[in-house]
Amino acid sequence: MGERLRGRVGVVTGGASGIGAECARRFVAEGARVVLGDLNGEALAGMARELGDACVTEIVDVTEPESVDRMVRRATDEFGRLDLGLNAAGIGWYSPVHSHPVEQWDAVTNVCLRGVFLSVRAESAAMLSAGTSGVIINIASINAIVPAEGMAAYCAAKAGVAMLTRCAAMELGSNGIRVVGIGPGFIETPMTEFASAIPAVRDAYVESIPLGRAGAPRDIADAAVFLASDEASWISGTTIYVDGAEANKGYPELARFIPGL
Repeated sequence: MGERLRGRVGVVTGGASGIGAECARRFVAEGARVVLGDLNGEALAGMARELGDACVTEIVDVTEPESVDRMVRRATDEFGRLDLGLNAAGIGWYSPVHSHPVEQWDAVTNVCLRGVFLSVRAESAAMLSAGTSGVIINIASINAIVPAEGMAAYCAAKAGVAMLTRCAAMELGSNGIRVVGIGPGFIETPMTEFASAIPAVRDAYVESIPLGRAGAPRDIADAAVFLASDEASWISGTTIYVDGAEANKGYPELARFIPGL
């Protein structure tokens, strides 16, 4: 497809499906080699077959420092360097604040915020140790800036990702490391299959998008390739919202469709 990332090496968390997998495909198409980290070993194996020699995989729990560190070491062990991190691992949960299970709050914030922190920590440490520049891309969400019923844990975690991105960019910029965020709107991935199961919910999401369609993982991958490339060499410390202008209209009233909210 192109050579914008020719010779570069990246790690991708959540790389077995959805946004992470599509970003990995695009990185490889632009000349990069990647380490894909995920808990889904079967899906990782499928990605490895698809991407061939440009890809190695690692079973990774992004909430565990040792697991994330091992993934990053795999990049330098296999490919000799690390230039790019794409941190896409995430989960969601729907529950009213007043009855939100504490264990589910912890699960969501651990994956969506702690996991991104641990990934940024390991990726930037590897770049600093090698004395190389690089770029770290964190997948946030429009829910970093748009509240949603029943999604307090997810919204709080994604707001944290956006602020972590700003802080890390400020600290790492003098070393030539850019840190940027992408805030997707409603993207049709395995994580949003609940919307397809309830047609009225999907319709409500699409109605809230001024451009009139749901997003696809490719929409986010296009932005990720740009941000990873030299074309974005002066973009750091910000989150770019790729949402079809959805954030301007607010979020669907999920309580109308989902019992218990």
